[in-house]
Amino acid sequence: MLETFRSIFKVEELRKRIFITLLLLVVYRIGGHIPTPGVDGSILAQVLSSNSIFGLLDLFAGGAFAKATIFALGIMPYISASIMLQLLGAVVPFLQRLQREGEEGRRKITQYTRYLTVLIAALQAWGTAGFLTTINFNGVSAVHMDTAGFIPLTVLTFTSGCIFIMWLGEQITERGIGNGISLIIFIGIIARFPDAVVGEVQAVWYGSRSIVTEVGMVAMMLAVIAAIILVTRAQRKVPVQYPRKVVGRKVYGGTTTHLPLSVNSAGVIPIIFAQSIMFLPSTVAQLFPNVDWVQNLVAVWLAPGGLWYSIIYGLIIIFFGYFYTAIVFNPIEIADNMRKNGGYVPGIRPGRNTSEYIEKILTRITMPGAIFFAAIAVLPWVLVAQANVQYFFGGTGLLIVVGVALDTLQQIESHLVMRHYDGFMKKGKIRGRSM
Repeated sequence: MLETFRSIFKVEELRKRIFITLLLLVVYRIGGHIPTPGVDGSILAQVLSSNSIFGLLDLFAGGAFAKATIFALGIMPYISASIMLQLLGAVVPFLQRLQREGEEGRRKITQYTRYLTVLIAALQAWGTAGFLTTINFNGVSAVHMDTAGFIPLTVLTFTSGCIFIMWLGEQITERGIGNGISLIIFIGIIARFPDAVVGEVQAVWYGSRSIVTEVGMVAMMLAVIAAIILVTRAQRKVPVQYPRKVVGRKVYGGTTTHLPLSVNSAGVIPIIFAQSIMFLPSTVAQLFPNVDWVQNLVAVWLAPGGLWYSIIYGLIIIFFGYFYTAIVFNPIEIADNMRKNGGYVPGIRPGRNTSEYIEKILTRITMPGAIFFAAIAVLPWVLVAQANVQYFFGGTGLLIVVGVALDTLQQIESHLVMRHYDGFMKKGKIRGRSM
């Protein structure tokens, strides 16, 4: 393992990408501590500490929401915009054509996603600004500015902060290592880890929780992490054979390989997408603070930890598990490529039969994976209700942290293997000269 870490810094391109990623993540964390003008962060934190939905939103914003910093909205408006365009891409012919145009089409869709992000961020910023003006603690308001000037200033600040985070994520994806948007959420969750650990230690130290209960919780958390890794890396290997071809004096093919079908082809995207949708009711409620039935709907029926919230959340995760798998994995295209190269699945006719066979297997293995991740995502609320644990140790946070970490490590490994170095999944010494 130590040899592998040393190999990382011997590859100039990989070393540069890691440095850029770390630098941009540091910039993101610094921005998460720059306060919004006119807001008393201490009062806001005390009021929001008892609100589970805003505590969850603060988790994905890396603590910036509770402090009302310039990054208070986090990256969720961008994710919401991505969800809308991907869903519309399944029914709107214009977007379908763009998806089939390759790189040029993807650039146009990315541009539309940015425009929609600005609109969503502005609406959320407006609702959040109005919500902040209603907060007071012991008769002291959290806002120390005139409302007429505070709301437009806050809308501009929050929207600009969201756009800057979006830019940081795109730069990490393009110039760094890993998926930039996922890494931003990842680092926001990880940043709360020290405080969460201190809180658990204090709970045991002051006797509010027994050490036996704490050890049991840690053991369960480790078991959940192991299960997440196991399911994330689980694959169904479909055997593929290529016939032997002789061209001149050279022999091609004649090999047996396999097509790896992952149980979780979508990664952590369904979790992030589902959580973004579950934030929507609270965002809408901020726009109508004086409408009782809207506030009652969010506070009672869609409150985190409630029965309906858990059911809807789980079903959305399962839906996006299938939806995103269908986007990233096209059985028809894979079957056509196999047929063009002379490959075939033993016992299955090439072409349409092969694509149907692959789709059938993919449908079967996606279901248990999606149900598993939905169950793990709902687990935090059981822990909060039964053991009074901090949300950080729940399933959603662990799913994102473990999933993003595995994805980033796989990208690092691909760089190492491509340059003849051993990756994290193999043991050994450098197989080639340093670059």
